[in-house]
Amino acid sequence: MSTTPTSIAGAQCRFCAEPLEATFVDLGMSPLCQTHIEPHQLNHMEPFYPLHVWVCHKCFLVQLEQYVAPADIFSDYAYFSSYSDSWVEHARRYTELVRQRFSLGARSKVMEIASNDGYLLRHFVRAGVPALGIEPAANVARVAIEKGVPTVVRFFGEQTAREIAAEHGRPNLLLGNNVLAHVPNINDFVKGMKVLLAPTGVVTMEFPHLQRLMEGNQFDTIYHEHFSYLSFVTVERIFRHHGLVLFDVEELPTHGGSLRIYARHAENESQPVSGAVSALRERERHLGYERLETYAGFQAQVHETKRALLELLIKLKRGGAKVVGYGAPGKGNTLLNYCGIRRDMLDFTADRSPYKYGRYTPGTHIPIVHPDEIRSARPDYILFLPWNLKDELAKGLDYSREWGCKFIVPIPAVTVF
Repeated sequence: MSTTPTSIAGAQCRFCAEPLEATFVDLGMSPLCQTHIEPHQLNHMEPFYPLHVWVCHKCFLVQLEQYVAPADIFSDYAYFSSYSDSWVEHARRYTELVRQRFSLGARSKVMEIASNDGYLLRHFVRAGVPALGIEPAANVARVAIEKGVPTVVRFFGEQTAREIAAEHGRPNLLLGNNVLAHVPNINDFVKGMKVLLAPTGVVTMEFPHLQRLMEGNQFDTIYHEHFSYLSFVTVERIFRHHGLVLFDVEELPTHGGSLRIYARHAENESQPVSGAVSALRERERHLGYERLETYAGFQAQVHETKRALLELLIKLKRGGAKVVGYGAPGKGNTLLNYCGIRRDMLDFTADRSPYKYGRYTPGTHIPIVHPDEIRSARPDYILFLPWNLKDELAKGLDYSREWGCKFIVPIPAVTVF
């Protein structure tokens, strides 16, 4: 890990504004992961940006610099949450849990930041709990509205929070799943939650856990849409700075290992701080997440994963095997571009989202097709790009075992089963 300034001298931590000088991992140059290429764009130049991740020496926030405005990434978005059955079920279980825990009913208000296609809020709507989605991508918000989920198309921050509070009131529950890592101005975002939340309200946020990213070698979850990679101690510090107390935390298996935090106003002591908060805080401190040397060595294991995956694919292709991919997620595009995997390695990749059919993966230009193409192609191997859904994918692709197909999982270590 380099601790000397580089050519981008002047870069500052997005939370505490300290100079960024220590590298966590450098994945080279990569295109935006959700800019799937249409056929007429195949001969056009694509913009590539650095995937160079830094760790702040003061607050230990692991972060990418912002190279593209959020509006250029999220205003027309290719990710629709409803196409993952396991994620929709995760959302349903969450809604049942919080409805019971916080006694949410017809007189309550629930708001979700980055509500996507209404996959989660629809459960509140069906239960008669008033809900509002706040979603920056107009194309995704339209789908939510068609499902009966009221949604406003806005980017969230302090100003938006004030406007929504004036128009719709303040929520008893304010939630966000996999959005905290997606905001370049994390201070404005958390301040907005402080402004919008009802005096006795609760915030829940889910995000990939940095500890699991590092222990599970999950470097492919690094892409330009993810500005921050969050440990619990750093998130707690950020929320405390803006007057929000984390009173509970759960560790979840989603996305390779995530945290669900529960926050309240510092002035509201009706929710006591659970033992899980101090336990996780002390665990991370014991593991060294407030010491720079803990972050050294991650780059080396990333290099080794790249070598192992390429060695396997080269061996298979030289032996005449037909290899295809499954999925076209953001993490998959980081993996493909970093490893240099193109059509010489994968004939195509299949995805359930109709938005992606007929397009190509950014940078690597692998065709994205309907999953039915797998039956026609009868591949010998399928590379799971959304490896965090491997059990769901293996179950859905069990029919391919009829002709002896095997599955490849690249993370945390390259395995074939």
